[in-house]
Amino acid sequence: MPDSDFLRHHFGAKNWPVYRLGLSATYRPGERTVRCALDHGVNYLFAYAIDSNVTGVVRGMNADQREKVLLATGSYNWILGHTSLRKSLENALRRYKTDYIDVFHFLGVLRPKEFPPRIQDELSALRADGRVRATAISCHHRKFAGELAARGAVDALMVRYNAAHPGAETDIFPHVAEHKTGVISYTATRWRRLLARPRGWPANEPVATAGQCYRFVLSNPNVDVVLTAPSNERQLLENLREVERGPLPEDEMAYLRRFGAYVHGHAGWFMGQ
Repeated sequence: MPDSDFLRHHFGAKNWPVYRLGLSATYRPGERTVRCALDHGVNYLFAYAIDSNVTGVVRGMNADQREKVLLATGSYNWILGHTSLRKSLENALRRYKTDYIDVFHFLGVLRPKEFPPRIQDELSALRADGRVRATAISCHHRKFAGELAARGAVDALMVRYNAAHPGAETDIFPHVAEHKTGVISYTATRWRRLLARPRGWPANEPVATAGQCYRFVLSNPNVDVVLTAPSNERQLLENLREVERGPLPEDEMAYLRRFGAYVHGHAGWFMGQ
């Protein structure tokens, strides 16, 4: 793939070189698809504990291969309680047969009370552990995520950002520069709602393509990585070809914002803001 500022960033304050389309194997595309992504320059892998596809690939890496990959995983917010973050780290290290996790998350924070000072301190303590290179949370509460970025509470944030949910542009992105907080964006297609024709949308008007959704997100320079979760190798290759096209031109950006606003108003609620 050609070198490009659009496709390549330096991740957060760690300044790690990163290809801006990251891979999640949530829909179990197979280990072959994960390896295909790596062969095409993808180097940010996000994995849940039950993700056997990424697990199998990472386990098979030698030290040189592992060093070129940013592996992101973490511990889960169960709302009513959570497993010790250090215990979750130990489990992850065993699961991937690796000496370190590049980005260790506290996953699924919906409200500020679910990430109280006690857990923030517990996560921050992992920064001193050489087995964790950066800390992060996934957060659905934009203003709280912006506050965390403003005080450098975590090294990175995984947040929802797409044409139907552009609020990060005002609530989060203005706060990331001071501490060089990394930004990982997910659900670029709004769980595929941006790819379907919503009720009442004019028949002569197009709906968004997956490529447009990813390029919308990557057109914002505050985003270090946007996750894609293909179901198979074909979808992965289609998405890779699309992001190679670069930033959305102004007319497509204007259309996607208009369409995204309509989807937000007509496609139903999903996890808060």
